[in-house]
Amino acid sequence: MAKKQEEKKKQIPQQRTKKGVLAGILGLVTNLILFVSKLMIGLFSGSVSIMADAVNSLSDTASSILTLIGFKIAAKPADQEHPYGHERFEYISGLFVSIIITYVGFQFLESSAEKIIHPENVSLTPIVFFVLIISIFLKFAQGKMYQVIAQSIDSETLRATATDSYNDVFTTLAVLLSAAIEWVTGWRIDGYIGFVLALYILYSGLTMLRNFVYELLGSRPTPAEIEEMEEHLNACDDILGYHDLLVHNYGPNKRFASVHIEVDESMNLNVAHKIIDLIEKDFKKSLDVELVCHLDPMPVDNEKYYNILRQLKQILLETGTGLNIHDFRVIHQGKTLQFDVVVPEKFQFDDTELERILRSQIEEKIGDYQLEITFDHNYLLY
Repeated sequence: MAKKQEEKKKQIPQQRTKKGVLAGILGLVTNLILFVSKLMIGLFSGSVSIMADAVNSLSDTASSILTLIGFKIAAKPADQEHPYGHERFEYISGLFVSIIITYVGFQFLESSAEKIIHPENVSLTPIVFFVLIISIFLKFAQGKMYQVIAQSIDSETLRATATDSYNDVFTTLAVLLSAAIEWVTGWRIDGYIGFVLALYILYSGLTMLRNFVYELLGSRPTPAEIEEMEEHLNACDDILGYHDLLVHNYGPNKRFASVHIEVDESMNLNVAHKIIDLIEKDFKKSLDVELVCHLDPMPVDNEKYYNILRQLKQILLETGTGLNIHDFRVIHQGKTLQFDVVVPEKFQFDDTELERILRSQIEEKIGDYQLEITFDHNYLLY
């Protein structure tokens, strides 16, 4: 049973790539069909609006090509120059799709503003109306296809491409709605409807652009992911605690993490190593995370150590909300206190001022010790 689950897990990246490539090919084919059909009808009918819509379909073809290339490159295995693989390229292709969406939004905003200043009649000939209706159905089906596959493989790039397809549906519907309202009431509101829709397209494009930039920069794991990792660490009864959990994302299926594991300093080193080895294997098997553990020995039976630690925690509590301590050591024959202070985001003091306050408080309340303080700005665990 376990072997079957392992084989299934190994197939997931391959299945993900196949589905992503399939989505790119289907999108490319439908966009090319739309482009060629609109271009031919536009040439035969002499309709400028259909010719312009054909050019828009050509830009959508570029998005499909980017999606296809993105999944192809992201599927390449790790090599000497890219030891963590190429999966982040999927984020890069999604970034370019978002740029295209944002650009289209700006162009649409500009043309809508022009129509507000200089209103024009929206005239739809039967052939133009027919082409727009066909385009709506095809684009909606394309967007739904992207959305379903994106959901099945959890791909932000395909979600961005789906949004691009739905935006085309909305823009075409805006043309039909404007024409219908003008035909019934005589009101020329094409520019106003287009302006509102352009703002929506810009919003969706910029939001996706921000998300992909965050992924490329190294965004924070979701609360659910952190909670899941904490649950697995808390389930280990042989450790005293843990801190400094760091998570690195190198693509949708490439997650690496490191954590400091606290154990009794009297524990046999081989036993301690076996414990962290089991934790690392559990993370890989259950969470598909490559975990590296660092051992921190703790003097469980040292009363003086815990008295000083309690006093340090009290000082931190009085200094500011959210301050925490870990990696506490009494070294150099008891003359030096060494510890890390976790500083919450947007804390009231900078590190220099905080160190000055702590040194003063420790000297006054604990004694004259040499201090080695490291300020930790890791925001995953507090």
